[in-house]
Amino acid sequence: MLKHTEVSLQGSCGNQYGQDEHGMPKHACIYVAGHRGLVGSAVVRQLQAHGYHNLRLPTSQALDLTDQRAVNAFFESERPAYVFLCAAKVGGIKANATQPADFIYQNLMIQTNVIHAAFKNNVQRLIFLGSSCIYPKLCPQPIQEKYLLTGPLEPTNRPYALAKISGIEMCWSYNRQFGTKFLTAMPTNLYGPNDNFDLQNSHVLPAIMRKMHAAKEAFEGDSSRSNAQAESCASGASVKLWGSGRARREFLHVDDLAQALLCLLNLPESSFASLCDSKEEPPILNVGCGQDLSIAELAALMAQIVGFSGRLEWDTSQPDGTPQKLLDISRLKALGWRPQISLEQGIADTYHLVKEKLSRLNQPLAGRTYKAAL
Repeated sequence: MLKHTEVSLQGSCGNQYGQDEHGMPKHACIYVAGHRGLVGSAVVRQLQAHGYHNLRLPTSQALDLTDQRAVNAFFESERPAYVFLCAAKVGGIKANATQPADFIYQNLMIQTNVIHAAFKNNVQRLIFLGSSCIYPKLCPQPIQEKYLLTGPLEPTNRPYALAKISGIEMCWSYNRQFGTKFLTAMPTNLYGPNDNFDLQNSHVLPAIMRKMHAAKEAFEGDSSRSNAQAESCASGASVKLWGSGRARREFLHVDDLAQALLCLLNLPESSFASLCDSKEEPPILNVGCGQDLSIAELAALMAQIVGFSGRLEWDTSQPDGTPQKLLDISRLKALGWRPQISLEQGIADTYHLVKEKLSRLNQPLAGRTYKAAL
């Protein structure tokens, strides 16, 4: 059972952290922006598991990252040497469609303020989290880093994607002009125990998990029913999902991503510099698992893990989004990193950790038809 596990490292990334030639000393001052989110909380867990405790973790109430003066004051006061820029406004298709201005404004402000303050205050290394949605909608598969800006973006999340592309360009520009060491990582679709399960804003995997759990509880959880009645009701339950189910997606457990980020910031100086110093190519590395599946296959796997035995209904009036997103992770694998958590294991362990939370969230939903926005 995974319980926010420390994932083992392999190859050149599997060094003994804390040695100066391998990146971050154990005593280094490290700032994790967005430490309460899915990615940031996983980064903090991995840092602490590896003996890093000089962390700066202000909440969004204490530090508004869209406020340039506040961000500058924080960096001038705390002087972090290393920065994990994980803070962002994120969401699924529905959230992106209904809040496009929020997605582009908040993400542009957050990343611009943090990256510029990192430069002004001589941060040694920064890693900026992007997204696989930066790549063209109809991209050759698997997606290589060089495919950036080679075609039109997926319209449903274009504001978010353009904000992230601006962050990549900003890191690259500061590297070229000022010699900074700012790297960008493009993760695939992520999931894990600190995910967002809000039905208006969540991504596909947590949305399906919550809806199936709600349907299972509503139709199987009534203690007044006999086992035969519960099974009959369960078979009559249905979960409605957006799209056709044919779109293909890749999923990575967030603990695997966190370990990849830690691996990257601990690379030897020459290796890290080589990723940041190019004048011809932006400082991008894809982070994924190298395998995808259809949304229909994901739903079937989720039903098996959750124990949902009802019907799946597909709302084809809703968009599928990009037909396929599978990242080419050969460059990252060449550095020695490998994902350690299979999709089935990761979903099962995540569900074990969050199902009580889902039960609380789902109490107002009992008796409804269940829909999941992809």
